[in-house]
Amino acid sequence: MTTFQDDYSLLAPGPVNIHPEVRKALALPMIHHRTPEFDKILKKVLADIKVVFQTEQDVFLLTSTGSGGMEALLVNTLSPGDKVIAVVSGKFGERWADMAQYFGANVITHNVAWGEAVKVSDIDDLLKQNPDTRAVLCQACETSTGVAHPIEALAALTKNYPDTLLLVDAITALGAYPLPMDAWGIDGLVAGSQKAFMLPTGMAFVSFSKKAWKFIPDAKCSRYYLDIRKEKKANSNGETFFSSNVAIIRALDVVLSLITKQGLEKLFHDIHRRAEFTRHFAQKLGFTLYAHSPSDSVTALTVPPQMDGQKIRLHLEEIHNITIMGGQDQAKGKIIRVGHMGYIQDFEMVRLIECLGHTLRHFDPDFMSLEHISNIATEAKNWLEQNP
Repeated sequence: MTTFQDDYSLLAPGPVNIHPEVRKALALPMIHHRTPEFDKILKKVLADIKVVFQTEQDVFLLTSTGSGGMEALLVNTLSPGDKVIAVVSGKFGERWADMAQYFGANVITHNVAWGEAVKVSDIDDLLKQNPDTRAVLCQACETSTGVAHPIEALAALTKNYPDTLLLVDAITALGAYPLPMDAWGIDGLVAGSQKAFMLPTGMAFVSFSKKAWKFIPDAKCSRYYLDIRKEKKANSNGETFFSSNVAIIRALDVVLSLITKQGLEKLFHDIHRRAEFTRHFAQKLGFTLYAHSPSDSVTALTVPPQMDGQKIRLHLEEIHNITIMGGQDQAKGKIIRVGHMGYIQDFEMVRLIECLGHTLRHFDPDFMSLEHISNIATEAKNWLEQNP
């Protein structure tokens, strides 16, 4: 079994490298969640997280994975029999459509080719044919393909339908690039702790628009743990409804302070810079971009011909202590996926490119020379210095 050293890099689409200050917070002694000390932290976090969502609406902290947050958006706004248009362009679109069907929604699945972004005109046509649609479901970033969907344009479209909500899975997007909930008119938004919030897995964050709140009281889907009405009432009293995830919420307070200090614009810039770097230098190594509308949060790369993406990622992890992800289902073995969120330092990015080159050469010594790999690594280092 591999023993990871201090030079281990977690460059997956999530979970991600954790900031040193956050690690310190996670190591603090436990406190009870019904104490004045924690009440003060919770109150601050509930206010500060609105900055990342860019909303004036309440944001709720759920102890669950991101999928729990996706479920929360559904069960709090839908009733069995409601018509739902689900954009399915990868594994997580499939999951959300399955969820909606499980809870009794009448799901209209709109399949999009893997690697492609949804066409707003197609959703426009579906809404004209089905004006009684209660919700449109879409990922901001489809994690399995690295595609960024046109959420702003979809929101502009659904604004024209007073009884249609745009529910967005932004688990691999929120905090990585702009998704202003209020300004764009997103009706339900979910994020995950283990992505751009650079925390361990274990919490989902959700928010609902004023438009969505019109439907929440009368939604008939079964809900108990994820009943947002109970959470809203508890939050108004300075508590969470169920036991609070003290460790992650306390660490979230640190993350939000770091984000506030640098500002969202700088946060987005840094992640975009990593994405641009990866896209540029991976192509110099012989990879091509898999996503036609690439997200800044994760880059999906088609591996060179005759190469196996699963073997590439395994070799990187076992030999170089770098974790990235491979493809899923139809993309398995064909792509690798590199995440750009979390605490990533410049030397890790250069090291990734250099180690990717050596990994390709390991599987095909004739693919490129050691000198070529060294030259690309030097160019990569210079690029970072010239593009702060």
